[in-house]
Amino acid sequence: MAVLQLLPSPSPPLPISRRKFTKLRRLPMLNVRAVAKESGAVEAAAIVGGLVATPVIGWSLYTLKTTGCGLPPGPAGSIGALEGVSYLVVVGIVAWSLYTKTKTGSGLPNGPFGLLGAVEGISYLSLLAIVVVFGLQFIEQGSIPGPLPSDQCFG
Repeated sequence: MAVLQLLPSPSPPLPISRRKFTKLRRLPMLNVRAVAKESGAVEAAAIVGGLVATPVIGWSLYTLKTTGCGLPPGPAGSIGALEGVSYLVVVGIVAWSLYTKTKTGSGLPNGPFGLLGAVEGISYLSLLAIVVVFGLQFIEQGSIPGPLPSDQCFG
């Protein structure tokens, strides 16, 4: 009984170069340093605004959930204005964060002492709380209160 073996044919020898091998030149190493840019006025404003806005929103959402109304207008409407501006600040920080995330692949920079990163995280949590409380308010009352005080709440 004959066994047939299939073997690949031997490959031809590799050509031998008669050139002299030259020494490879090494390129100088590049010094790469990552330098954090100084925080600007916009970042400082976002930090201060976010640190002020998030407790105001917490107070507003608690008042909305317990009374069905927003914060009282206060003297010359200052508390109501602060409430409205606080909502805008949180939405602005979240929008800035999302824009930065789509452009760079990461969120906002940490900022000094990590405060901008903390404000960014707290703003996302505040936005989640806004959606939850406004949703519960809409389910229970059939609407959410408007931006101006009504007679039902502060009449």
